[in-house]
Amino acid sequence: MAKRDFYETLGVAKNASDDELKKAYRKLAMKWHPDRNPDNKEAEEKFKAAKEAYEVLADPQKRGAYDRYGHAGVDPNAAGMGGGAGGPAFSDAFGDIFGEIFGGARRGGGGGPQVYRGADLKYAMEVTLEQAANGLDTEIRVPSWESCEVCAGSGAKPGTSPTGCRTCGGAGAVRMQQGFFSVQQTCPTCHGSGQEIKDPCTACRGEGRVRKNKTLQVKIPAGIDDGMRIRSSGNGEPGVNGGPPGDLFVEIHLKPHNIFQRESDDLHCELTIPFTKAALGGDIQVPTLSGKAEITIPDGTQSGKTFRLRGKGIKGVRAGYPGDLYCHVVVETPVRLTEDQKDILRQFEQSLDEGGERHSPQSKSWTDRVKAFFS
Repeated sequence: MAKRDFYETLGVAKNASDDELKKAYRKLAMKWHPDRNPDNKEAEEKFKAAKEAYEVLADPQKRGAYDRYGHAGVDPNAAGMGGGAGGPAFSDAFGDIFGEIFGGARRGGGGGPQVYRGADLKYAMEVTLEQAANGLDTEIRVPSWESCEVCAGSGAKPGTSPTGCRTCGGAGAVRMQQGFFSVQQTCPTCHGSGQEIKDPCTACRGEGRVRKNKTLQVKIPAGIDDGMRIRSSGNGEPGVNGGPPGDLFVEIHLKPHNIFQRESDDLHCELTIPFTKAALGGDIQVPTLSGKAEITIPDGTQSGKTFRLRGKGIKGVRAGYPGDLYCHVVVETPVRLTEDQKDILRQFEQSLDEGGERHSPQSKSWTDRVKAFFS
C-alpha cells in the first residue's frame, strides 16, 4: 500500500516552517503515543507514521530530497540515504514530548544529572462550621525532609565522598531501546543523581536527608467551604538534585454540625415546634451563627413550612454578601400522654369533627383524592 504524503500526515502545508512542523508533530505524538493508548494498534501505527514524517521533514537534506523525488528520495534502502532517526531536530522535539508525557524531569546545567520537582503533599484538615464561617489562624504539623547533619547532605559516610555513577557516567539517565523507538530513562543505579555512594551514611542510609515533622502557620479564610484547598507554595517534598520543592495543599473538611447543614453559602436547620404552637401561633427563638433570632409562627402552621432569614447564612470566600438561613418546621406529636390528657384530646377531636372540614382542609382534600383513586 502506498505511503501517505508526509505533509498530509502531519497536517501542515508544504511550505511549513520548522516551528510549524515541530508543533504539529508534538500534537500528534501526544495524542497517539503508545503509552497513552495501550494495546491500540491503530494508535501505534499513527504514532509511527507521524514519527517517520517528522524525521524526514525536520532534516533539511531529507526534506529537499523528499520534495524532489517523493518517498523514493528518502528510502532508507536507497543510496545516499544517510543519518537515520534521531537527528538534532527530532531528538529535541521528541525529548520535549517525552518530558510532557512522563513527568517534569529536566537536565541540570552543563548536561549534568536530571533534576526533578518535588512531589506535592496533601493535608486533610477538619474545621467546625463556625471556624469555616469566621476564619481561623492555626498551626499544622506536616512530614518533611531535612538535610542530614551527619553527612551534610551528601549521603556518604563522613570521611568519604560519592563517586560518578558507573552506569550512566554521571548523566543521571540512560537511553533504552523499546520496540521501534528509543527512550531516555532515569538511571536505575543512581536514580538520576549521577553519583554512587559506596559507603552510605548510617544516619540517613545514603539518602542525604532525614524525615522530620515541621510546623506551619495556616490561615483559613472566612467563608471557606468543604472540599476547598489552600496552597502553601514550596512546602511539599523537596526536589531531587537541586530541583524546586513541591507545594502543600491543605484540603478543608467540615465537621458535622448538630444543628445546621450547609449548602453553598446557605444554612438549613429543622425547627421543631409543639403542635399547640403550630395551631395557635406565637413567637419562637431560633439559633443562628451570630446569635439568636426570633420568628413569628402564624396560627395553623403545618409541618414542612419553611421560614427564611435573610443574611443569616455564611458569607463565602468569593461572595459579596452572606447567604440565608432556612428553618424547616417539624410539628412534634406529643408522646406518653396521661389518661387525663388523652380525654382532653378526645374532646378536642370531637369538637374538630363537629366543625367540619374548615378545621382540617388538607385532611379533607387528601381523603377526597383517595376516594377518587379507588373509584
